[in-house]
Amino acid sequence: MTDSDAQPPERDRPAGPVKVWLRWSRSVRLWVVVALSTLVLSVLTSTFVMQPFLIPSGSMEATLQVGDRVIVNKLAYRFGGEIRRGDVIVFDGTGSFVAGDSDPGLFGRLLRGAGGAVGLATGSETDYVKRVIGVGGDRVRCCDERGRVEVNGEPLAEPYLYPGDEPSRVEFDIEVPEGRLWVMGDHRSDSADSREYLGAPGGGTVPVDKVIGRVELIGWPVDRWGWLRSAHG
Repeated sequence: MTDSDAQPPERDRPAGPVKVWLRWSRSVRLWVVVALSTLVLSVLTSTFVMQPFLIPSGSMEATLQVGDRVIVNKLAYRFGGEIRRGDVIVFDGTGSFVAGDSDPGLFGRLLRGAGGAVGLATGSETDYVKRVIGVGGDRVRCCDERGRVEVNGEPLAEPYLYPGDEPSRVEFDIEVPEGRLWVMGDHRSDSADSREYLGAPGGGTVPVDKVIGRVELIGWPVDRWGWLRSAHG
């Protein structure tokens, strides 16, 4: 056999453009699946478990400031947990602070959760953040001889009040119906709260089933990071 009859040694052929495209396409599909899975998980978490909420006004200063982003625990009261006096809550004011009654439905809640998960949503215009002062069965009144709010005849110590604010410039005396809450902002002179709606249906109280969740912590800005706890039992 002559040298001319010898076959050249086999070598791996370089990958063609089709194979390169297929490998790249599989990589893209993998990342798309990962990204979509992460988004879906974030949406479900934001919709049903924890939701970021942007503080839009100064009604809760100095506890919460305009622009703070807080984390709302939506499961806080779902499995036997009771709403306590002093809790800072987010609730839907429709039917109590806002005329009418509407339910965005599951799809609407999912859309809101999607916006919250990616930082695009600031919450509904009917969502409010306030502190629980009285729960069902409590008698809440203001003011005693020293200008303090009383719950069941006991004056409240309110260290969270905005510096210089009085407990209330509006006098009231109400027995909170069962299944409802009396709520007030910490910045009493800049808060439209239960006092504002004394003449409305429910006497300014908020239905428990309208509570979205309890504010657990300030997540942003970083220099204000911290947990929120119930102020009084």
